Amino acid sequence: MGRYILALDQGTTSSRAILFDREQNILGMAQKALTQYYPREGWVEHDAMEIWSSQYAVMMEVIAQTGISPKEIAAIGITNQRETTVLWDRATGRPIHNAIVWQCRRTAPLVDELTARGLAPHIQAATGLIPDAYFSATKIKWILDEVEGAREKALRGEILFGTVDSWLLWKLTGGAVHATDPTNACRTMLFNIHTLDWDEELLSALDIPRAMLPQVLPSSRVYGQAEIQGVPVPIAGMAGDQQAALFGQTCFDPGDAKNTYGTGCFLLMNTGSTPCQSRNGLLTTIAVGLESGVQYALEGSIFVGGAVIQWLRDELGFFSESRDAEYYAQKVADTGGVYLVPAFAGLGAPYWDMYARGAIVGITRGTKREHIIRAAQESIAYQVADLVEAMEKDTGLPLRQLKADGGAIRDNFLMQFQADILARQVLRPAVREATALGAAYLAGLATGVWQNTGELKQLWRCERTFQPQIPPQRREELLAGWRRAVERSMGWAK
Repeated sequence: MGRYILALDQGTTSSRAILFDREQNILGMAQKALTQYYPREGWVEHDAMEIWSSQYAVMMEVIAQTGISPKEIAAIGITNQRETTVLWDRATGRPIHNAIVWQCRRTAPLVDELTARGLAPHIQAATGLIPDAYFSATKIKWILDEVEGAREKALRGEILFGTVDSWLLWKLTGGAVHATDPTNACRTMLFNIHTLDWDEELLSALDIPRAMLPQVLPSSRVYGQAEIQGVPVPIAGMAGDQQAALFGQTCFDPGDAKNTYGTGCFLLMNTGSTPCQSRNGLLTTIAVGLESGVQYALEGSIFVGGAVIQWLRDELGFFSESRDAEYYAQKVADTGGVYLVPAFAGLGAPYWDMYARGAIVGITRGTKREHIIRAAQESIAYQVADLVEAMEKDTGLPLRQLKADGGAIRDNFLMQFQADILARQVLRPAVREATALGAAYLAGLATGVWQNTGELKQLWRCERTFQPQIPPQRREELLAGWRRAVERSMGWAK
């Protein structure tokens, strides 16, 4: 059996390949940027052939870089940007339109139509999602409506739909396998998370032929073979990026949670074998689909996480490198009463106020640049605390500790303040590439590299634990100030 696992991590801005060994050491990594297309304001596209070619190129590069033989690769795991939609011709293997990216807002009018037709309650009950252009369903309908003859060909099974995992799987297997996993299927707004099948009422409402949809298979299993330098290598794990990170952080039990600190923030909490319907604006989603059954999760999205630091860097010129924010934040003892609410594009969960706008409050004559930088850092942690509170209310499950991943976790100040404001431990993993590691774990479980999730829990290593240090009274004062600041920002653009 091969000794290595190859993780393919196809993201919104780049394609990456990472080679892990059985002890989860990273032996090699390759990355290639992906071109972003903006045909109109609010529209975002990718070239699906570039997604494929860039992902294939980094896969081959990491093999060449490490000098390993494909015979030494036990399995390939795939993780991907979610919701991004690809439609392609089964016979030619060519996309019939550019991929419509999850960020694209072109189908908002279609979502409004569904809501006007009274479908919102069914969408939320069946899929766990709030009707939005974010998800794949209306993107599929838009392409079928706009590309001449596409719907008729799709009815005959000649046009195939896939999220990015399906597209890569189909290309890697030479068109032999058209499948997805439950973590990606549940982000389409077409998949019933209770019956674990495509929802006939939603397919009918959107006039989407079932014949074009991929088969939904467990997240950890052998899907097919990729031929690398003449050697067949099993593709054995697939999961959407946020669920892959949850799995890579070994959040296998109800109440386990991770937060990814990126441009935005994504907080997922495992809720076990029963889906939890949110009353606080969170999404119900599938955490992982194993042969033994599915686990569910609650998900909360923060629109502006690390992006607030990029704004201070690029628009205000407060520093030249994002990592400098940590240095400046620690030059003052506190924010001097300043709060920054980064509602640049409205507020996401749990507020869901699209008319909120960014605000800096509490400024005095003594306010310095360092106070504003520190307030920006703290705003990321406050938003995560809001999500944790919403999740605990929804589930009744207390958060024991928070596992952190994503680029911003290098920031010790942010991690410590997060522990302080949550009054919980924050754990920073030794392997920070949690998304790719999750895909590797899923592929390795399916091929016998690891025997069970218990073995993975023993493998997971914590690099540093941040313990809460501030008194409870001070924490409550800070949170009360944050809530007042959020109130000031809400409804501003109405």
